[in-house]
Amino acid sequence: MNPSNTMQEYLAEAWRLAHYQQGDPNVAGAALAEVMQVSAPAVTRMVQRLKKAGYLHPGRGIQLTPAGERVALQNIRRHRLVEVFLVDVMSLGWHEVHDSADELGAVVSEVVLDRMDSLAGFPRRCPHGEPIPTRDGHMPRIRDQALNEVETGGQLRLSRVHSHDGHMLQYLDSLGLRPGVRLTLVARAPFSGPLHLRLGERDCFIGPELASVLRVCAEDEFALV
Repeated sequence: MNPSNTMQEYLAEAWRLAHYQQGDPNVAGAALAEVMQVSAPAVTRMVQRLKKAGYLHPGRGIQLTPAGERVALQNIRRHRLVEVFLVDVMSLGWHEVHDSADELGAVVSEVVLDRMDSLAGFPRRCPHGEPIPTRDGHMPRIRDQALNEVETGGQLRLSRVHSHDGHMLQYLDSLGLRPGVRLTLVARAPFSGPLHLRLGERDCFIGPELASVLRVCAEDEFALV
């Protein structure tokens, strides 16, 4: 059976949760309910449908089968490519495209998606820095870490921003903190104080809460492989 849009969304979110657990393929139902903003019984019903369709392994837990992973990565690819198209081609702000990408990604055909990919210059990352799976279902490897965990000194690239909060993204934009920018962590104040960043010839200061959503990488890791 062809998965419905809702089934695809569940599989994509389950893939993301498993991916960020770093090695644990089983996703908790409560975690999936939280990100999908639905009740626990709703997750239970959908999980049973996905298992019956062969997208989740049978038995306890929530773990994607190879077929489920393919559907999840196709959904993630559509969403992130549409986001890039809306920002880079249609000039929308990166703070306002997440929901629109969900809506458009649910209906866009592969032919149109390939054209979007071409017009956007075959991007490797979405506007928030997340890697875009290839057409054949390969997710590029990414190596980065939270900004508030790195050592001071040394040039870094801002890799990803883990937030879809529009006000936060607009504020980061005003500071020049978007994926790809080069920066140096000059100093970190003690007792959860602000972080001192240098962006070229300009300095800025951000709190640890904001730093926690920013992930940075070495210069040679930004291009992805």
